[in-house]
Amino acid sequence: MTLQQEIVGNAMQMAVVNLRPGQTVYCEAGKFLFKTVDVTMETRLSGPSQGGGQQQSGSGGMGGLLRQAMGTAMQVGQRMLAGESLAFQYFTAQGGEGTVGFAGVLPGEMRALELDGTRAWFAEKDAFVAAESTVDFGIAFAGGRTGTSGGEGFVLEKFTGHGTVIIAGAGNFIDLNPADFGGRIEVDTGCVVAFEEGIQYGVQRVGGLDRQGIMNAVFGGEGLSLATLEGNGRVILQSLTIESLANALKKAQGGDKQGPTGGLFSTHAG
Repeated sequence: MTLQQEIVGNAMQMAVVNLRPGQTVYCEAGKFLFKTVDVTMETRLSGPSQGGGQQQSGSGGMGGLLRQAMGTAMQVGQRMLAGESLAFQYFTAQGGEGTVGFAGVLPGEMRALELDGTRAWFAEKDAFVAAESTVDFGIAFAGGRTGTSGGEGFVLEKFTGHGTVIIAGAGNFIDLNPADFGGRIEVDTGCVVAFEEGIQYGVQRVGGLDRQGIMNAVFGGEGLSLATLEGNGRVILQSLTIESLANALKKAQGGDKQGPTGGLFSTHAG
């Protein structure tokens, strides 16, 4: 069943989800806003792929419990390495319909993605807000070379299964398909919000080690790398990066860490 939800608001959007009796939605800890009294809330370490959306029947005996515990420990360990929340909060409508509200942590847009089981979606760290219990949340590693070169994108959130997943980002969203632009687009590494499975994600150096390449890296504000997205599929970008927002706030407080030229002269510690 498709999750009944509505994205409301402008500069700081939130998702209002209407649950049918017995329907469950889960979110990352810290994204919950409000709920009606007929919705129960439970915090668990296990994700929906380990039965997080519903209670296990208890079959399998001691071996089944051990396998479940080991699976949960591995999942929590992955989330720790990725810097994600260790726990999920589950909301279930009991005795009737219920309503739950969720929001991201930055001023910006939200988007509801519909998974039909044929394609996974990947999102940048912290983009996940909430999803149906039929959607599995996982961690994907883009590869050591990509992550080290780009500074961002080493850790990705991965969503599989069937149902609705809600993501959030900073600023405004724009939807693109690299196939409409010759099959490849290059963007600031901090502007990538999410993309469909089938899109090849990588990081490349900005220019060569010539005069213009050095000018781009030192004075251009992008550092040494750009994200590359290739293939045929949906890509969601955001107009505001976390680093630019942090630098703007520090500048407003009299502590500009960007420096007069940006780029490699930036002293932002991240």
